[in-house]
Amino acid sequence: MKYFLDSAKLDEIDYAYEFLGIDGVTTNPKHIQLSGKPFNTVIKDLAEWVKAKGIEGSDVFPISIEINPHLEKWEDMVTEGIHYSGLCKNFVIKIPCTEQGLIAAKKLEEKGIRTNVTLVFSTSQAIMPGKLNCMFVSPFVGWKENSGEDCSLYIQEIVDIYNQYGFTTEIIVAALRNGKQIKDAAVAGADIVTCGLQVYKDAMDHPFTAYGLSVFRKAWDETVKE
Repeated sequence: MKYFLDSAKLDEIDYAYEFLGIDGVTTNPKHIQLSGKPFNTVIKDLAEWVKAKGIEGSDVFPISIEINPHLEKWEDMVTEGIHYSGLCKNFVIKIPCTEQGLIAAKKLEEKGIRTNVTLVFSTSQAIMPGKLNCMFVSPFVGWKENSGEDCSLYIQEIVDIYNQYGFTTEIIVAALRNGKQIKDAAVAGADIVTCGLQVYKDAMDHPFTAYGLSVFRKAWDETVKE
């Protein structure tokens, strides 16, 4: 399973790439706002970063860039998608899972511009991106579970449907909040998870690991070395 970083902060992305081996990045307007930089500056910085790292290409290190969420017509979505995709070979265009969005995704994929259909909240929504051979589909988990829903069956159904019909679209389980959700996505057989850097860090920790280290350190210190 691949790990993507859900962030638009270049320092976080660089750290996660260099030390945690992340496989890609997902951004959205909220992440870009939190970066504290103008939208176009963030896009430019990301494009320059992949060149500096020598990892150009959406098949090498995909970076999902979301189009203007105010766009409602597929023609306008396609125009903006073409523009952003031309800025960097790594950019995958994030399209909302609406009727107009799916039409735009189809048109972009036909032009060889890879897409990530996002804001997916049901199994039925997830089917069309697979049928259209989009690069990614992003079913959200965190938001749904925040409202009391259990998402384990929802993700499993999407994985099973994709396997049954041989869809090549990769499933990004998105908006994860904790290690359990990462684990559930892996058990279900999802291709990718994406979450913030702190979620990954928290998932690497366990209180018994810290306890065990304290026991072993005490024993080490109290053991005669020669």
